[in-house]
Amino acid sequence: MTNEAIGEMDSVKARLKSIWTAGDYDRFSRYMEGGAREFYERLNIAPGCRLLDVACGSGQLALMAAKDGSEVTGVDIAGNLVERARARAQAEGLKARFEEGDAEALPFDDASFDVVTSLIGAMFAPRPDFVAKELLRVCVPGGTIAMGNWTPQGFIGQMFKAVSKFIAPSGMPAPVLWGDEATVRERLGLGLSELNLTRRQYLFTYPFPPSEVVEVFRLYYGPTNRAFASLDADGQAQLRRDLESLWTTHNRAGTDCTTVYGEYLEVIGIRA
Repeated sequence: MTNEAIGEMDSVKARLKSIWTAGDYDRFSRYMEGGAREFYERLNIAPGCRLLDVACGSGQLALMAAKDGSEVTGVDIAGNLVERARARAQAEGLKARFEEGDAEALPFDDASFDVVTSLIGAMFAPRPDFVAKELLRVCVPGGTIAMGNWTPQGFIGQMFKAVSKFIAPSGMPAPVLWGDEATVRERLGLGLSELNLTRRQYLFTYPFPPSEVVEVFRLYYGPTNRAFASLDADGQAQLRRDLESLWTTHNRAGTDCTTVYGEYLEVIGIRA
């Protein structure tokens, strides 16, 4: 890689880091506990296994595994989320290690973990081929690699279309390609002895109407927070209308509450 290319990638990484440190993802993710629990329980992780959660956020899935007796490590690019995950673990009296790190260059030895997970996380790294190699590298032969990735066609995929044009670094592959079966097979397939891909629905439920849901995303979810911040008053008003329309159209609850299903691709692979 040339010095110019290295400089460009450093700029991309810095921009992505600023996106994920914005808002308050810990507060935002509390509304997503149910879907994370469903994803985690389908993994049937044995107590005592070494689990790595890549792009762990504030520790949502990692702490579930720690409560069940796994030897847990979480890694995330956003230092403030790592600190929050550590604080949550300490408050709950759980043994779990959290480190700041990059999904494209994980700070761990080869074959260090029995289970490597990433729920709606590693899909946002700018170089997916690097991510795939790292997930495979740190997993033991016969171990499990599990991802949950938004699909291009699903609700969240549609929402990202409305938001990403304001924040996505130029030339970066669309994160939702991790939700495309053929793309996942191409990226991970050669390193796996078995690969199961299943489309699932992630439940988003809020005790308030779509207009307030959009405000929650604006305040606390980094990508939406940064998208609004990049726009003038007229642009913000238009983005708000677009997002409120999207949430209202997909809402399955009444006018005072919001229930929306977001499709994601569940990726479960066995390391060759």
